[in-house]
Amino acid sequence: MRALFKSLVIAATLAATTSAISPPAQAQQSLLNVSYDVAREFYKDLNAAFVDHYKKTTGQDIRIDQSHAGSSAQARAVADGLEADVVTMNTTTDVDFLASRGVVAQDWRTRFPDNAAPTTSTMLFLVRDGNPKGIKDWDDLIKPGIQVVVVNPKTGGNGRMAYLAAWGNVLSKGGTPGQAQEFVANLYKNVPVLARGGRDATGIFLQRNIGDVLITFESEVVSVEREFGKGKVQAIHPSASIIAENPVAIVERTVQKKGTEEQAHAYLTFLYSPEGQQIAARHGIRPRLESVLKQYQDTFKPLELFTVEQYFGSLGEAQKVHFNDGGLFDKLYTVGR
Repeated sequence: MRALFKSLVIAATLAATTSAISPPAQAQQSLLNVSYDVAREFYKDLNAAFVDHYKKTTGQDIRIDQSHAGSSAQARAVADGLEADVVTMNTTTDVDFLASRGVVAQDWRTRFPDNAAPTTSTMLFLVRDGNPKGIKDWDDLIKPGIQVVVVNPKTGGNGRMAYLAAWGNVLSKGGTPGQAQEFVANLYKNVPVLARGGRDATGIFLQRNIGDVLITFESEVVSVEREFGKGKVQAIHPSASIIAENPVAIVERTVQKKGTEEQAHAYLTFLYSPEGQQIAARHGIRPRLESVLKQYQDTFKPLELFTVEQYFGSLGEAQKVHFNDGGLFDKLYTVGR
């Protein structure tokens, strides 16, 4: 018995010594990217590339989880406690909202290049194959009998950018604000249902077979072809449209709690890399790198593009005037109904 006890003591001592000498295995870090609705396929591919890149450059494993819905709904979820490490949105107002709640840094725009927007997009029209209604430009959308599918601008950045693109189109041709308001009011009279987010809008258009034209992000053309097959829709490039920046930010509250600030920064930085920009371009999302943009000239056809600042001051100002409760959208859409 005494010999058995002695051997157990020796074994325990050796185990303790081994534990002290060998560092514990490092737990795999994970990040949650909370993003807008129609970016899910892009981030699925980008995440896989980043995991490989991170392993090669650091020797460490990492897992990236993603969450997608209407951008404003996502921002509210993060503000209410969803533990995102990063947010990758399609309008700056959603990130500004999180900054106002102390969830992301007040100076989030300065934390990464290009005002923390590594990619951009614009609003195009998707019509059914063959373009049976002969839709060519914005004016066609207010014709009698044309049904337009669009996202609710109060729930998604996709819808806000579509609304502002329609409004700015009138101004870009020398129209007055009054004429722009009349045009947008007439457009929404042709909207049979407001979608919750970009992917919901695509489902309404293609799965429920509602509408003659879908106003959505340029990148949705690629997603539709991948999900539903080529030949279902064709893209119509209007004479003018809006530049939609895709802002990103680290969620300070979460990364400080989890200790993932370094990983979150590396993840968002990867979006600016040539590899990240190539992946964006393959998904129909406009890269910032001119060298990559030139490689995809067939995808990103030239059209007159205007900025939010040109006609609306800023997205924050547009939010107050057009999309807050009681704003112009509520008034014109009520009239349209």
